[in-house]
Amino acid sequence: MTGSRAARRRWRVRDAREEDQPRWRALYRQYADFYRVEQSDAAAATVWSWIRDPAHEVGCLLVEDETGEVAGLGHYRPFARPLSASTGCFLDDLFIDPDHRGGGAVDALLAELRGRAAVNGWSVVRWITADDNYRGRAKYDQHATRTMWITYDMTP
Repeated sequence: MTGSRAARRRWRVRDAREEDQPRWRALYRQYADFYRVEQSDAAAATVWSWIRDPAHEVGCLLVEDETGEVAGLGHYRPFARPLSASTGCFLDDLFIDPDHRGGGAVDALLAELRGRAAVNGWSVVRWITADDNYRGRAKYDQHATRTMWITYDMTP
């Protein structure tokens, strides 16, 4: 759904519930496919177990339309920021079903995360995206300031 039909939607953002697992899994599979990442069912089950464990640091927001259809997800977690002696929020994964893009779902999800960051006293909400994710980057530029930091991955 794109264009004016999508724009008329009203979005609600909430925490994932047990009954959301099938739709969450479908969205998470699409997310992995988007980034061309091989993701086993076992790995996804591990992530879902983290989401469902109140003691685990990973949280999951789902954005749904007025009919209750879940259109997107966001996985986030707090992280220590020693240099500023504060705690930030890292948005690990953000994905909106392509059929629901352009209607404000990502805006609603990011607004909810910003609100949670304020409530929790987190000093920043940070995320990374692929350099060639032009559509996503255009949207993110509306919500946050792009940094000049370069990310490295080191294999143990």
